[in-house]
Amino acid sequence: MKLERVIPFAHQLLEKAVSKGAIAIDATMGNGHDTVFLAKLVGEKGKVYSFDIQKDALLATKDKLTSQKLEATASLHLCGHEHIMEVVPTMYHGKVTGAIFNLGYLPGGDKSIVTKADTTIAAIEQLLQILSKEGIIVLVIYHGHPEGAIERDKLIAFVENINQQEAHVLRYQFINGINNPPFIIAIEKR
Repeated sequence: MKLERVIPFAHQLLEKAVSKGAIAIDATMGNGHDTVFLAKLVGEKGKVYSFDIQKDALLATKDKLTSQKLEATASLHLCGHEHIMEVVPTMYHGKVTGAIFNLGYLPGGDKSIVTKADTTIAAIEQLLQILSKEGIIVLVIYHGHPEGAIERDKLIAFVENINQQEAHVLRYQFINGINNPPFIIAIEKR
């Protein structure tokens, strides 16, 4: 297949924005895949700030980082992504080059614990304040469950109204897929 699937495309966008020594955010650490991916991009001199409200997510992420000797590169936080500005030190505000959200629920976890539009929008608003110029926010939207559909609709309404002088907003989606396949919204700060 020549068209990139959703996660590889998300990673491709982040690879263009996040380099060695950078500051990056994994807003939904889940099972740790994106935290590890970002940790490899930022290297020893960079830092990844990762967020999740579930202890299982934090423990899984910590194990993945430790197994790859990347634990010093990431700072894991057992709190929602709406606390980004409180957690990321002010010396890094304006220097965050990339952030990713995998919205929905923790794969293999409790499906009743899901991301919500209000906290996700609050996190996006904060990220737009602390992103560097040309920094990228990638939202991978899983909307095949009732709460996911609600979050999708609210997020689309929100991002469609971001001032184009502030950021470019892209939607990447396979439109003929069945079972509500995930799609990406990418926001690049101008």
